[in-house]
Amino acid sequence: MRPFSAHAARPTPAERVRSILTAAHSMTVVTDGVHQEVHLLDGTGPMGHLHLHDPSEDCPAGRAARIPVRLELTDIAPTPVRRRIRARVTLTGLLSAPYTSEATTSTCVEFGQALLEDDEGRTYVTLDEIRATDPDPMATAEATMLTHLVDRHAQLVPLLLRLVRPRPERELVRALPLALDRYGVTLRLEHRAGHDRDARLPFPTPLTDMDQAGPRIHALLTAARRASHTDHLLA
Repeated sequence: MRPFSAHAARPTPAERVRSILTAAHSMTVVTDGVHQEVHLLDGTGPMGHLHLHDPSEDCPAGRAARIPVRLELTDIAPTPVRRRIRARVTLTGLLSAPYTSEATTSTCVEFGQALLEDDEGRTYVTLDEIRATDPDPMATAEATMLTHLVDRHAQLVPLLLRLVRPRPERELVRALPLALDRYGVTLRLEHRAGHDRDARLPFPTPLTDMDQAGPRIHALLTAARRASHTDHLLA
């Protein structure tokens, strides 16, 4: 099994943006300087309400009265870690008509640019990259699975620490799962004085379906128990 570290495989910026657009329950729509908080309660996410299209493509609503718009989405960790904001996505473009969250059909947005901001920095993602990327299979199930792990099986998180390399420092105060995606699990290691470190525990191969997550996590736990046994023998 491959080494566990902070540099293991992780979603690309396009995958992050596409997954956030798929799983978000709310967003802020800014037009003419007015901020409108939109809560998407039907489970479809923003992509069920918005149709992003290239400036060269026609929109069914036509091109009349195009209005500059900014869509802001925040990706928040479902577990009570310090610094819960994992990423921010900002989409800019032109609306073909005034936005209304009550619309029964998708609102056309002429795509301008998409900006992802996270701990890695600022990355611009093109419309072609978004269209060519599928959302992470875990995008809509991640929050439920991670909160279940923390609420019902918290004793398993310290076991997973056995897989972290380099080993956690003695000043470690708490460890919590921060993220779950097709590539693996990310733990947030919280230390004294507010210092945090994130560690990736990769799956052997990326998931293609959310039903594969349970067996893969059990495989990580098995590897952690094996590592614990090895450490005991070497002690």
